[in-house]
Amino acid sequence: MDRRTFSSGVACALFTSPFALRAQQPGRVYRLGYLSTPTRQSVERGVEAFLLRLRQLGWIEGQNLAIEYRWADGDVARLPQLAAEMVRLNVDVIVAPAGSAAVAAKNATRSIPIVMIFASDPVGLGLIGSLGRPGGNVTGTTFTSSSEIFGKQLQILKEAVPRISRVALLENPADISFQIAGKPVEEAARALQVRLQRVAATGPEQLEAAFAAMTRERADALLVSGSSTFLAHRAKLAELALRHRVPTMASFREMVEAGLLISYAVNMADFVGRSAVYVDKIFRGAKPGELPVEQPESFELVINQKTAQALGIRIPQLVLQRADQVIG
Repeated sequence: MDRRTFSSGVACALFTSPFALRAQQPGRVYRLGYLSTPTRQSVERGVEAFLLRLRQLGWIEGQNLAIEYRWADGDVARLPQLAAEMVRLNVDVIVAPAGSAAVAAKNATRSIPIVMIFASDPVGLGLIGSLGRPGGNVTGTTFTSSSEIFGKQLQILKEAVPRISRVALLENPADISFQIAGKPVEEAARALQVRLQRVAATGPEQLEAAFAAMTRERADALLVSGSSTFLAHRAKLAELALRHRVPTMASFREMVEAGLLISYAVNMADFVGRSAVYVDKIFRGAKPGELPVEQPESFELVINQKTAQALGIRIPQLVLQRADQVIG
Protein backbone atom coordinates (compact mmCIF):
# COMPACT_ATOMS: atom_id res chain seq x y z
CA MET A 1 0.00 0.00 0.00
CA ASP A 2 1.41 3.36 -0.98
CA ARG A 3 1.55 5.80 1.90
CA ARG A 4 0.02 9.22 1.44
CA THR A 5 2.50 12.00 2.05
CA PHE A 6 2.50 15.74 1.69
CA SER A 7 5.33 18.01 0.70
CA SER A 8 6.87 19.63 3.72
CA GLY A 9 7.39 23.28 4.27
CA VAL A 10 4.85 24.41 6.85
CA ALA A 11 7.00 26.35 9.28
CA CYS A 12 7.11 25.05 12.80
CA ALA A 13 7.59 28.49 14.25
CA LEU A 14 4.56 30.61 15.02
CA PHE A 15 4.35 34.12 13.67
CA THR A 16 3.23 37.27 15.40
CA SER A 17 0.70 39.21 13.35
CA PRO A 18 -2.62 41.06 13.48
CA PHE A 19 -4.30 37.63 13.32
CA ALA A 20 -2.57 36.73 16.59
CA LEU A 21 -4.52 39.38 18.45
CA ARG A 22 -7.55 37.07 18.48
CA ALA A 23 -5.54 33.99 19.49
CA GLN A 24 -4.16 32.37 22.63
CA GLN A 25 -6.57 33.89 25.11
CA PRO A 26 -6.91 31.60 28.17
CA GLY A 27 -10.43 30.40 28.82
CA ARG A 28 -11.70 31.61 25.48
CA VAL A 29 -13.93 29.48 23.24
CA TYR A 30 -12.71 29.74 19.64
CA ARG A 31 -15.27 29.79 16.84
CA LEU A 32 -14.55 27.82 13.70
CA GLY A 33 -16.57 28.06 10.50
CA TYR A 34 -16.80 24.95 8.32
CA LEU A 35 -18.05 25.87 4.83
CA SER A 36 -18.63 22.86 2.57
CA THR A 37 -20.31 22.24 -0.77
CA PRO A 38 -21.73 18.70 -0.36
CA THR A 39 -23.97 17.26 2.35
CA ARG A 40 -22.41 16.30 5.67
CA GLN A 41 -23.45 12.69 5.16
CA SER A 42 -21.45 12.48 1.94
CA VAL A 43 -18.20 13.59 3.63
CA GLU A 44 -18.69 12.24 7.15
CA ARG A 45 -15.40 10.30 7.05
CA GLY A 46 -13.46 13.47 6.34
CA VAL A 47 -15.29 15.47 9.02
CA GLU A 48 -14.55 12.81 11.62
CA ALA A 49 -10.86 12.81 10.63
CA PHE A 50 -10.83 16.59 11.00
CA LEU A 51 -12.46 16.55 14.43
CA LEU A 52 -10.18 13.75 15.65
CA ARG A 53 -7.06 15.68 14.65
CA LEU A 54 -8.40 18.82 16.33
CA ARG A 55 -8.94 16.84 19.55
CA GLN A 56 -5.41 15.48 19.34
CA LEU A 57 -4.19 19.06 19.10
CA GLY A 58 -6.20 20.10 22.15
CA TRP A 59 -9.28 21.67 20.52
CA ILE A 60 -12.49 20.08 21.80
CA GLU A 61 -16.05 21.03 20.89
CA GLY A 62 -18.03 22.16 23.91
CA GLN A 63 -14.88 23.11 25.82
CA ASN A 64 -12.58 25.52 24.02
CA LEU A 65 -14.06 25.17 20.52
CA ALA A 66 -17.40 25.90 18.85
CA ILE A 67 -17.97 24.95 15.20
CA GLU A 68 -20.46 26.61 12.87
CA TYR A 69 -21.21 24.21 9.99
CA ARG A 70 -22.71 25.39 6.73
CA TRP A 71 -23.56 22.84 4.03
CA ALA A 72 -24.52 23.79 0.48
CA ASP A 73 -26.03 20.33 -0.13
CA GLY A 74 -24.26 20.09 -3.47
CA ASP A 75 -25.41 23.49 -4.72
CA VAL A 76 -22.33 25.63 -5.43
CA ALA A 77 -24.52 28.70 -5.98
CA ARG A 78 -25.39 28.75 -2.26
CA LEU A 79 -21.78 29.16 -1.14
CA PRO A 80 -21.54 33.00 -1.30
CA GLN A 81 -24.59 33.35 0.96
CA LEU A 82 -23.25 30.78 3.41
CA ALA A 83 -19.82 32.44 3.41
CA ALA A 84 -21.45 35.77 4.20
CA GLU A 85 -23.15 34.13 7.20
CA MET A 86 -19.73 33.01 8.45
CA VAL A 87 -18.47 36.58 8.24
CA ARG A 88 -21.49 37.92 10.14
CA LEU A 89 -20.84 35.33 12.85
CA ASN A 90 -17.27 36.68 13.10
CA VAL A 91 -15.71 33.23 13.32
CA ASP A 92 -11.98 33.04 14.07
CA VAL A 93 -11.13 30.77 11.12
CA ILE A 94 -13.06 29.48 8.11
CA VAL A 95 -12.27 25.97 6.88
CA ALA A 96 -13.19 25.60 3.20
CA PRO A 97 -13.06 22.09 1.74
CA ALA A 98 -12.90 22.50 -2.08
CA GLY A 99 -11.80 25.41 -4.20
CA SER A 100 -15.34 26.66 -4.74
CA ALA A 101 -15.85 27.08 -0.99
CA ALA A 102 -12.47 28.77 -0.60
CA VAL A 103 -13.25 31.22 -3.41
CA ALA A 104 -16.62 32.07 -1.83
CA ALA A 105 -14.97 32.57 1.55
CA LYS A 106 -12.23 34.80 0.17
CA ASN A 107 -14.77 36.89 -1.73
CA ALA A 108 -16.62 37.37 1.54
CA THR A 109 -13.65 38.37 3.73
CA ARG A 110 -10.04 39.46 3.45
CA SER A 111 -9.49 39.55 7.23
CA ILE A 112 -10.75 36.25 8.65
CA PRO A 113 -8.14 33.49 8.11
CA ILE A 114 -9.23 30.78 5.63
CA VAL A 115 -7.88 27.23 5.58
CA MET A 116 -8.60 25.72 2.17
CA ILE A 117 -8.72 22.00 1.47
CA PHE A 118 -8.87 20.21 -1.86
CA ALA A 119 -8.49 23.37 -3.93
CA SER A 120 -6.94 22.68 -7.32
CA ASP A 121 -4.52 25.25 -8.77
CA PRO A 122 -5.07 27.78 -5.94
CA VAL A 123 -2.70 30.27 -7.57
CA GLY A 124 -4.68 30.10 -10.82
CA LEU A 125 -7.89 30.59 -8.86
CA GLY A 126 -6.47 33.73 -7.26
CA LEU A 127 -6.67 32.30 -3.75
CA ILE A 128 -2.97 32.71 -2.97
CA GLY A 129 0.08 34.45 -4.37
CA SER A 130 2.29 31.35 -4.31
CA LEU A 131 2.49 27.97 -2.64
CA GLY A 132 5.54 28.93 -0.59
CA ARG A 133 4.23 32.29 0.58
CA PRO A 134 0.47 32.54 0.09
CA GLY A 135 0.07 36.12 1.31
CA GLY A 136 -3.32 37.45 2.37
CA ASN A 137 -5.67 35.42 4.53
CA VAL A 138 -5.71 32.02 2.76
CA THR A 139 -3.53 28.94 3.29
CA GLY A 140 -4.03 25.18 3.62
CA THR A 141 -3.66 22.20 1.31
CA THR A 142 -4.14 21.83 -2.43
CA PHE A 143 -5.43 18.83 -4.35
CA THR A 144 -2.74 19.63 -6.89
CA SER A 145 -0.74 22.74 -7.67
CA SER A 146 -1.89 22.62 -11.30
CA SER A 147 -4.59 20.94 -13.37
CA GLU A 148 -2.48 18.24 -15.08
CA ILE A 149 -3.91 15.59 -12.75
CA PHE A 150 -7.12 15.55 -14.77
CA GLY A 151 -5.29 14.58 -17.93
CA LYS A 152 -3.57 11.81 -15.95
CA GLN A 153 -6.99 10.52 -14.90
CA LEU A 154 -8.01 10.16 -18.55
CA GLN A 155 -4.77 8.34 -19.32
CA ILE A 156 -5.39 5.81 -16.52
CA LEU A 157 -8.99 5.32 -17.63
CA LYS A 158 -7.74 4.50 -21.12
CA GLU A 159 -5.19 2.05 -19.71
CA ALA A 160 -7.88 0.34 -17.62
CA VAL A 161 -10.38 0.16 -20.49
CA PRO A 162 -8.27 0.18 -23.68
CA ARG A 163 -11.24 -0.16 -26.05
CA ILE A 164 -12.66 3.29 -25.26
CA SER A 165 -12.50 5.88 -28.02
CA ARG A 166 -15.15 8.44 -26.96
CA VAL A 167 -15.08 9.87 -23.45
CA ALA A 168 -17.51 12.30 -21.87
CA LEU A 169 -16.23 14.86 -19.34
CA LEU A 170 -18.92 15.66 -16.77
CA GLU A 171 -18.52 19.21 -15.44
CA ASN A 172 -20.38 21.58 -13.18
CA PRO A 173 -20.30 24.99 -14.93
CA ALA A 174 -21.23 26.69 -11.63
CA ASP A 175 -18.07 25.38 -9.95
CA ILE A 176 -15.28 27.77 -10.87
CA SER A 177 -12.70 25.63 -9.10
CA PHE A 178 -12.89 22.88 -11.72
CA GLN A 179 -13.44 24.88 -14.89
CA ILE A 180 -9.66 24.66 -15.30
CA ALA A 181 -9.86 20.89 -15.78
CA GLY A 182 -11.04 21.04 -19.38
CA LYS A 183 -7.80 22.09 -21.10
CA PRO A 184 -5.49 19.33 -19.75
CA VAL A 185 -8.18 16.72 -20.42
CA GLU A 186 -8.52 17.97 -24.00
CA GLU A 187 -4.73 17.77 -24.44
CA ALA A 188 -4.63 14.25 -23.02
CA ALA A 189 -7.53 13.21 -25.26
CA ARG A 190 -5.65 14.35 -28.36
CA ALA A 191 -2.51 12.50 -27.27
CA LEU A 192 -4.51 9.33 -26.61
CA GLN A 193 -6.54 9.73 -29.82
CA VAL A 194 -9.73 9.82 -27.82
CA ARG A 195 -12.73 11.93 -28.80
CA LEU A 196 -13.85 14.13 -25.91
CA GLN A 197 -17.42 15.23 -25.26
CA ARG A 198 -18.10 17.84 -22.57
CA VAL A 199 -21.42 17.56 -20.74
CA ALA A 200 -22.70 19.66 -17.85
CA ALA A 201 -24.79 19.25 -14.72
CA THR A 202 -25.15 21.66 -11.82
CA GLY A 203 -27.30 19.35 -9.71
CA PRO A 204 -28.80 15.84 -9.50
CA GLU A 205 -31.85 16.82 -11.54
CA GLN A 206 -29.60 17.35 -14.58
CA LEU A 207 -27.68 14.07 -14.40
CA GLU A 208 -30.28 12.10 -16.39
CA ALA A 209 -30.03 14.63 -19.23
CA ALA A 210 -26.23 14.50 -19.10
CA PHE A 211 -26.25 10.72 -19.52
CA ALA A 212 -28.81 11.01 -22.32
CA ALA A 213 -26.43 13.39 -24.11
CA MET A 214 -23.58 10.92 -23.67
CA THR A 215 -25.73 8.16 -25.12
CA ARG A 216 -26.63 10.24 -28.18
CA GLU A 217 -22.93 10.87 -28.85
CA ARG A 218 -22.15 7.21 -28.11
CA ALA A 219 -19.61 8.01 -25.41
CA ASP A 220 -18.14 4.77 -24.12
CA ALA A 221 -16.61 6.14 -20.88
CA LEU A 222 -17.06 9.00 -18.44
CA LEU A 223 -14.56 11.23 -16.63
CA VAL A 224 -16.25 12.93 -13.65
CA SER A 225 -14.70 16.27 -12.67
CA GLY A 226 -13.80 16.86 -9.04
CA SER A 227 -16.73 19.15 -8.24
CA SER A 228 -18.10 18.44 -4.78
CA THR A 229 -21.58 18.49 -6.31
CA PHE A 230 -20.90 15.09 -7.85
CA LEU A 231 -19.47 13.76 -4.60
CA ALA A 232 -22.71 14.65 -2.85
CA HIS A 233 -24.74 12.75 -5.46
CA ARG A 234 -22.37 9.85 -6.07
CA ALA A 235 -25.00 7.17 -5.48
CA LYS A 236 -27.15 8.53 -8.30
CA LEU A 237 -24.09 8.84 -10.55
CA ALA A 238 -23.14 5.24 -9.87
CA GLU A 239 -26.67 4.04 -10.60
CA LEU A 240 -26.81 5.94 -13.89
CA ALA A 241 -23.35 4.78 -14.96
CA LEU A 242 -24.28 1.16 -14.33
CA ARG A 243 -27.63 1.52 -16.07
CA HIS A 244 -25.96 3.05 -19.14
CA ARG A 245 -23.03 0.61 -18.86
CA VAL A 246 -20.46 3.40 -18.83
CA PRO A 247 -17.04 2.91 -17.14
CA THR A 248 -16.10 5.93 -15.02
CA MET A 249 -13.09 7.76 -13.58
CA ALA A 250 -13.62 9.92 -10.49
CA SER A 251 -11.66 12.28 -8.22
CA PHE A 252 -12.81 10.77 -4.91
CA ARG A 253 -12.34 7.23 -3.63
CA GLU A 254 -15.76 7.58 -1.96
CA MET A 255 -17.32 7.62 -5.42
CA VAL A 256 -15.71 4.28 -6.26
CA GLU A 257 -16.92 2.88 -2.95
CA ALA A 258 -20.40 4.00 -4.06
CA GLY A 259 -20.11 2.04 -7.32
CA LEU A 260 -18.14 4.05 -9.86
CA LEU A 261 -15.30 2.16 -11.53
CA ILE A 262 -12.01 3.97 -10.81
CA SER A 263 -10.63 6.94 -8.91
CA TYR A 264 -7.19 8.48 -9.03
CA ALA A 265 -6.85 11.17 -6.40
CA VAL A 266 -5.61 12.10 -2.97
CA ASN A 267 -7.15 10.60 0.13
CA MET A 268 -9.80 13.11 1.20
CA ALA A 269 -9.70 12.14 4.89
CA ASP A 270 -5.93 12.78 4.93
CA PHE A 271 -6.50 16.21 3.43
CA VAL A 272 -9.19 17.23 5.86
CA GLY A 273 -7.27 15.84 8.82
CA ARG A 274 -4.17 17.77 7.80
CA SER A 275 -6.12 21.02 7.69
CA ALA A 276 -6.63 20.79 11.44
CA VAL A 277 -2.91 21.49 11.86
CA TYR A 278 -3.35 24.80 10.05
CA VAL A 279 -6.32 25.69 12.24
CA ASP A 280 -4.26 24.93 15.33
CA LYS A 281 -1.36 27.12 14.17
CA ILE A 282 -3.66 30.03 13.37
CA PHE A 283 -5.50 29.75 16.69
CA ARG A 284 -2.10 29.92 18.39
CA GLY A 285 -1.08 33.04 16.52
CA ALA A 286 0.34 32.08 13.13
CA LYS A 287 -0.29 34.35 10.17
CA PRO A 288 -2.05 32.42 7.35
CA GLY A 289 -0.27 34.28 4.58
CA GLU A 290 3.08 33.02 5.88
CA LEU A 291 2.11 29.34 6.24
CA PRO A 292 3.20 27.52 3.05
CA VAL A 293 0.51 25.55 1.22
CA GLU A 294 1.02 21.80 1.23
CA GLN A 295 0.48 19.68 -1.86
CA PRO A 296 0.36 15.89 -2.21
CA GLU A 297 3.40 13.99 -3.40
CA SER A 298 1.39 10.88 -4.26
CA PHE A 299 -2.10 9.84 -5.27
CA GLU A 300 -4.05 6.65 -4.74
CA LEU A 301 -5.61 4.48 -7.41
CA VAL A 302 -8.79 2.69 -6.33
CA ILE A 303 -10.66 0.22 -8.55
CA ASN A 304 -14.09 -1.32 -7.99
CA GLN A 305 -13.79 -4.84 -9.37
CA LYS A 306 -17.47 -5.54 -8.67
CA THR A 307 -18.43 -2.69 -10.97
CA ALA A 308 -15.99 -3.91 -13.60
CA GLN A 309 -17.60 -7.33 -13.52
CA ALA A 310 -21.10 -5.84 -13.72
CA LEU A 311 -20.01 -3.85 -16.80
CA GLY A 312 -18.35 -6.87 -18.37
CA ILE A 313 -14.93 -5.18 -18.22
CA ARG A 314 -11.69 -7.02 -17.63
CA ILE A 315 -9.19 -4.60 -16.09
CA PRO A 316 -5.64 -5.40 -17.29
CA GLN A 317 -3.54 -7.12 -14.63
CA LEU A 318 -0.83 -4.46 -14.83
CA VAL A 319 -3.38 -1.81 -13.89
CA LEU A 320 -4.76 -3.89 -11.02
CA GLN A 321 -1.23 -4.40 -9.69
CA ARG A 322 -0.71 -0.64 -9.55
CA ALA A 323 -3.91 -0.07 -7.56
CA ASP A 324 -3.71 0.95 -3.90
CA GLN A 325 -7.03 -0.76 -3.30
CA VAL A 326 -9.22 -3.12 -5.31
CA ILE A 327 -12.80 -3.33 -4.06
CA GLY A 328 -14.49 -6.70 -4.50
